[in-house]
Amino acid sequence: MARKVFFSFHYGNDVSRAMVVRNSGMTKNGIQEAGFIDHADFMKLEKTGDAAIKRWINEQLDGSTVTAVLIGADTLERPYVQYEIRESYKRGNAIIGIFIDGIKDLNGYTSSRCSVFGLKIGEKDGQDVYFSGVPVYSWTDDNGYENLGKWVEDAAIKAGKK
Repeated sequence: MARKVFFSFHYGNDVSRAMVVRNSGMTKNGIQEAGFIDHADFMKLEKTGDAAIKRWINEQLDGSTVTAVLIGADTLERPYVQYEIRESYKRGNAIIGIFIDGIKDLNGYTSSRCSVFGLKIGEKDGQDVYFSGVPVYSWTDDNGYENLGKWVEDAAIKAGKK
């Protein structure tokens, strides 16, 4: 089943790595993507201010059932990534993390991994829910090219998404 997946990532550091993931899903796994923007449009959006950026994020999240957080060196420290994750959780999206540190950027460099611990994403039954509780995979070590569709579908089913 095709899923609309919102991809959350640190644009400045990881856009080329994110494109590797996005392109594999579009060609192999039947995933409809959301949350991607080209550089010129991103620069325009960035100048419009916080409210406009959050409105764009919310529009991209509409209709999505899974949020895939593409994790590089600084991803979970980024305020808009945190907003995307928390908003996804509020909407009931399944959330997965994918380490993209092994993917080379346009200059041939890989990244490091940030910690997945400490980021509160919401509450359930009066208890705090943390990002460290979502499934996290490694694009390179767990063969993301072959398995992205499975990760997305497994997360969606577990979250009760039809």
